Amino acid sequence: MRFFQVRKVEVYGTHYIPPDDILARLRVDTTASVWDDLAPLERRVAELPQVRSVRIERKLPGTLVVRVSENLPVAFVPTAGGLRATDADGHLLPLDPSKTDVDLPVLERPDTALVRLLADVRGASPALFALISAARRPSPGELTFALSGVLVRTNANVTAARLADVLPVEQDLARRRARAVELDLRFRDQVIAKLQ
Repeated sequence: MRFFQVRKVEVYGTHYIPPDDILARLRVDTTASVWDDLAPLERRVAELPQVRSVRIERKLPGTLVVRVSENLPVAFVPTAGGLRATDADGHLLPLDPSKTDVDLPVLERPDTALVRLLADVRGASPALFALISAARRPSPGELTFALSGVLVRTNANVTAARLADVLPVEQDLARRRARAVELDLRFRDQVIAKLQ
């Protein structure tokens, strides 16, 4: 019956995945019914490397609603083919920075623990994440972050909450019209600022 034929597909939850990629992966046309088994469609969409989860629902008349949760890009890592975006688990994502507006920290080399920390920062403090332009591990026990021209030094076991301690320090320095060139978080419960 025409009433149940798929006439429309609505895609929600995508930011980096073009909806056309979801539609192409579904491979449905107007001969399909909204009552067809949705599990094969969900599996096809879930095969996209940027898809964390997908749920497809029916909406009458003739509409499939695709709700996607993406594996968000967290950092750029160097590869043989140039810089590539990676997700929180260190999986490379097929993002083309020339076609997709994405601003991510750049890592010196692939580092899964550092990528997971950046993902935690992104979730806990998006404002801080937006300031991080680069992150590296100069030694096994130390991490450094470039934040808007300020070098931040931390121990390798730093948490997202501890890293966020730089924000009130930066705000306090700005109120005093002072500018730090380096912030050091390696000392317990302290942020040491080296001023210009």
